Amino acid sequence: MDLFLQTLLNGLLQSGIYALVASGLALAVGVVGIVNFAHGEFLMIGAFMAWAASAFLGVDPLLSLPLVAVAVFGVGALTYRVSIRHVLLAPELNQMLLTFGLGILLQNLALMLLGGNTRTVTTPYQASSLTIGELSIGGPKAIAFGLAVVLLGALYFTLYRTVLGRQMRAVAQNRRGAQLIGIPVDRVYLIAFGVSCGLAAVAGVLVSVLLFASPTVGLVFALKAFAIIVMAGLGNLTGVLWASVILGLSEALVQTYVPGGGGWSDAVFFLMIFGTLVLRSFRKAA
Repeated sequence: MDLFLQTLLNGLLQSGIYALVASGLALAVGVVGIVNFAHGEFLMIGAFMAWAASAFLGVDPLLSLPLVAVAVFGVGALTYRVSIRHVLLAPELNQMLLTFGLGILLQNLALMLLGGNTRTVTTPYQASSLTIGELSIGGPKAIAFGLAVVLLGALYFTLYRTVLGRQMRAVAQNRRGAQLIGIPVDRVYLIAFGVSCGLAAVAGVLVSVLLFASPTVGLVFALKAFAIIVMAGLGNLTGVLWASVILGLSEALVQTYVPGGGGWSDAVFFLMIFGTLVLRSFRKAA
């Protein structure tokens, strides 16, 4: 029983990172209306910025988190202004090719400038843990989960309790109607895409503490974020939470109880995507 509860706890803690990455992607899809295949690369930028702050400035990655978030928000806003806004009315294939190419560009720039080696961050709390009865919680995982919950709470508060959030939801529902009532659609798109990239970067900071920074670190998390938003429904930010928890718990259970579970866990979210799509096709047929 203790092993089962520990497994569930580990899966729940992991789901916080997944929800943070997937919420940013869902924001880009739901509000801006573009599937950002470069989302993982913005996570990678955040991870490297946190590593650089630690390695060269001696700043704890978590203390650098606000600066990283603001900096990558700016990068995302610039990316929107320079490229994304010009394909919003183009066919979806054009949009996907643009963001896919942007991801390749950013990943290869990181390889050229920083090399292919992984970079690790050392912090005083790296090996710390909290014990609750028979359960053990790693310090970095607990901190990462707590920050993810706070940031997701702030995101949902912004979306449902502020003027900007109401504008985002209005634009997501009907772009033309939002324009007709005076909402600055282009500005809302810029902010939404910038926030999406900023959330990915924040997740990257947490990943640098929990794992490492590398040019390809964002790929795995981006794939899982795509799995989550497919399960939740494209652009469904509320569904992202439960889908992230389901994915985190499923991976933890497979890794613990299935022989060779480390390899099988990568197949879990593909099976979940397939099952979700099949169920939705049956519902439409009915």
